[in-house]
Amino acid sequence: MDILEQIIAHKYKEVEERKSLFPTKLLEKSIYFNSDTVSLKKYILREDKSGIIAEIKRKSPSKGTINAHVSIERTSIGYMQAGASALSVLTDTDYFGGKNEDLTTARKFNFCPILRKDFTVDEYQIVEAKSIGADAVLLIAAALDPKRLKELAAFAQSLGLETLLEVHNEEELSASVNEHIDLVGVNNRNLKTFKVSIETSKALAPQIPSDFVKVSESGISDPDTIMDLRAAGFQGFLMGERFMQNSRPEKACARFIESLSQLEKKQYV
Repeated sequence: MDILEQIIAHKYKEVEERKSLFPTKLLEKSIYFNSDTVSLKKYILREDKSGIIAEIKRKSPSKGTINAHVSIERTSIGYMQAGASALSVLTDTDYFGGKNEDLTTARKFNFCPILRKDFTVDEYQIVEAKSIGADAVLLIAAALDPKRLKELAAFAQSLGLETLLEVHNEEELSASVNEHIDLVGVNNRNLKTFKVSIETSKALAPQIPSDFVKVSESGISDPDTIMDLRAAGFQGFLMGERFMQNSRPEKACARFIESLSQLEKKQYV
């Protein structure tokens, strides 16, 4: 089993446990459940923002512990003040060290769109995402067959949540795109080898239909790469590790976005 298969197998068990502990009816009583959501798609396309979806994650299977003691409040507020377009919050506990409360804390202090980054395999998790204050959910093509993925995307849409479809190759892209998806993300990390290459995004960019917002994920470490990806047609850039490796991720994000804006000014001179 590769790491994704391990995580998904574990996630099915976890979801069954959570269903018995926190029934759907209980989740639907959350103050966030009937609240309006903020559009991730629209925020990424806003010209006064960077297009960066700044991520909060404590650890990962490929890197181990990254930032175990991050302050969710300080980091999420700082990311948005720095000019990020949106937040991504890892809520998987076993493999990424996150929890649902991380997203709820971020929601409490920010009005921006928040992507719940987890391994969604069941409608229950989509209800849960809405109940903790998320605006969008991630659906991973490598983890779901196209029919199931479409069902989950339609269900998310019915609750007012947007969906980011994550693909790794042309086969996943052509099989999984459907009318309920809002954004298509290309993960530059090979889940079998953990090797990262931005060329993955560049190769797939022309094949993503223009009615989807295009997001490049993983391996973005300098502003030049974002300029390069923009030229290839990407509007959103999911970044976590680059910021989280610092003791103050929000300051790393602010420095990065400042450097990016300097590059943009030079381009238009």
